[in-house]
Formats: sequence, structure tokens, C-alpha cells
Amino acid sequence: QVQLVESGGGLVQAGGSLRLSCAASGGTFSNYVMGWFRQIPGKEREFVAAIGWSGGSTVYADSVKGRFTISRDNALNTVYLQMNSLNPEDTAVYYCAAKRTIVALASRHSYDYWGQGTQVTVSS
Repeated sequence: QVQLVESGGGLVQAGGSLRLSCAASGGTFSNYVMGWFRQIPGKEREFVAAIGWSGGSTVYADSVKGRFTISRDNALNTVYLQMNSLNPEDTAVYYCAAKRTIVALASRHSYDYWGQGTQVTVSS
């Protein structure tokens, strides 16, 4: 059983940056593909980014491409999401998730483990 704990959320002005972290425990971290998703109340959880086991493969949603960067440190069992040029539309609860396979990375249904989420609020 993998446990995931996100941190780093908060309030930031438009144009600013935040770095989210997700610490994993309870499994062999390098065996898991990691993803970030976000959710606004009343809307479905949407894919943000994903990264392969060694960090060599990354995928991004079009809405964040060029502004967000996903990375991982397998020695620290942590995945990160660096968010730059934030805008109010990025306001959401951000979740990290883990899965074993590298298929269907953008599908929230394919992930096995989820964190509790961290709130990101971008003011205009």
C-alpha cells in the first residue's frame, strides 16, 4: 500500500510560482509512474502531468505545457510539480497519484493510489 502526502500549496498572485511536493511511502517508489491532477469543486478531476519511473518520460496537459514542470527524486521518494506563470484558472486542489503501468497516463481511473490534495489559489 502506497501512501502519498502532498505539500506546497498556498495563495499566490497571478504570474507567480509555486512548487508542489508529494512524498511517497509504503512501496518501492521507483516502481511507480507518478501523476499530478487537479480538481475544482463541481468539476471532474483533470490531468496535469505525469512522469515515468526513472523521470526520463514526461507528459503534460496542453493547458500547463511550457509553464509547469514535473520531476522526481527516487532517492527521496518524492515527486514535484514546479508551477510558473500561474493564472487564476490554475486555482484548484492538486492531487498526486501513483500507478505501476505507463499507459493511460492522463486517465484518472488508471491510477491506484492518491494523496489527500493540496489547495492552490491564484489571485488576479
